[in-house]
Amino acid sequence: MSNPIWSKPGATGADEEVQAFLAGEDVLLDRHLFAFDIAATRAHAGALKSAGILSAREYDALDIGLAELGAAAEQGLFELGPPHEDGHSAIEAFLTERLGDVGRKVHTGRSRNDQVQVATRLYMRDRLEALAALCIGIATELLARADADGDLPMPGYTHIQRAVPSSVGLWMAGLGEAFTDIAELALLTRGWMNTNPLGTAAGYGVNLPLDRDATTVELGFDRMQVNPMYAQNSRGRFELQALGVLAQATLEARRLAWDLSLFNTEEFGFVRMPDRYTTGSSIMPNKRNPDVVELLRGMHGAVQGALAELQAVISLPSGYQRDLQATKGPLIRAFEGGLQGLGLVPGLVAGIEFDAEAMREAIAPHMHATDVAIERARDGLPFREAYQTPPDPVDLARREPDASLEARVSPGACADLRLPELNARLEEIRGLVDDLPGTG
Repeated sequence: MSNPIWSKPGATGADEEVQAFLAGEDVLLDRHLFAFDIAATRAHAGALKSAGILSAREYDALDIGLAELGAAAEQGLFELGPPHEDGHSAIEAFLTERLGDVGRKVHTGRSRNDQVQVATRLYMRDRLEALAALCIGIATELLARADADGDLPMPGYTHIQRAVPSSVGLWMAGLGEAFTDIAELALLTRGWMNTNPLGTAAGYGVNLPLDRDATTVELGFDRMQVNPMYAQNSRGRFELQALGVLAQATLEARRLAWDLSLFNTEEFGFVRMPDRYTTGSSIMPNKRNPDVVELLRGMHGAVQGALAELQAVISLPSGYQRDLQATKGPLIRAFEGGLQGLGLVPGLVAGIEFDAEAMREAIAPHMHATDVAIERARDGLPFREAYQTPPDPVDLARREPDASLEARVSPGACADLRLPELNARLEEIRGLVDDLPGTG
């Protein structure tokens, strides 16, 4: 490992074994933050130019050097990893190697604390935008299936027991509205955390007139995170909020996956999964296993684990503590895995096939009992009396699921799914995502 950027002549530093423990997996995790760290370093260089620390020529040299580094990383010509301690040291080492003393100036007035804060903040903003777009894509497919297959009757369940006649439309539209809500929540959270911590250094400010307003604009933040100590203390808390939104998405994906896991079994036989989402058994040639759906179902556990890990780490006093290094891993692992899994959901929803006959046959006569009780109440009988009066078995036996669905006219129910209303709201949120800088 190269000398850390905090080393100085005459000081005894950590030996290789201790340094390896201190660095941990930082340098590998920083591959996900590297482009954002480069962008923040360019903005900081501009602030140093405004403060008179860098000349125009020095700033131009740094700007070119950072552009070269970014291009090399994007093309795979520069891979972040040992011997660098982390992404910050790699950037400074690259600039120093090419520019000498100019490269050594770039960290003036800056701490690795605000350096990692701003890179992580930009990363979370990017991932929340990606999450919102994915949720919109999932909701689009769900509402499309509700429109195309909405009239297909299927059992509605409570306590995983047959309860009342329902429809594919109600099932799909309910999930679609949920993912629409989560897309909106991702955008709201993006706005809440889109604040600039750059220039707060180690949490106490610096004795330089850094133009933090200019870096706020350059990096696309909505506002400055004003107080340096709050900027430092918010590390981990903003990550919790971002992971909370991701957890909402993986929780709803888990619900869909659970439904499909059940409905795909021979015992139910309601749906058939696309072949590309299933695998074979290593020993049983008769099997096709819904492994993708099962892994989607388990994905939420990793996000919940990341939330618990973060909450355990950030129980700290004010100011920076090295424990905070441990906030990076759970955030990145959860988002990278979560977004990968959620990216499979639109194709899964579009490709499932419904067995209309199996779903219809699963609607037993007793499931119409609620309709009968409500009809009696509608005709003037007190509902509790209507509830307690046994329905006529002959009447139940001759009832059809389609008639039950057609009578379900309460807003949002099977006969009035309000799909235009749901789609209009979805399109409004899609427009907000499309209008974000760098998206569309």
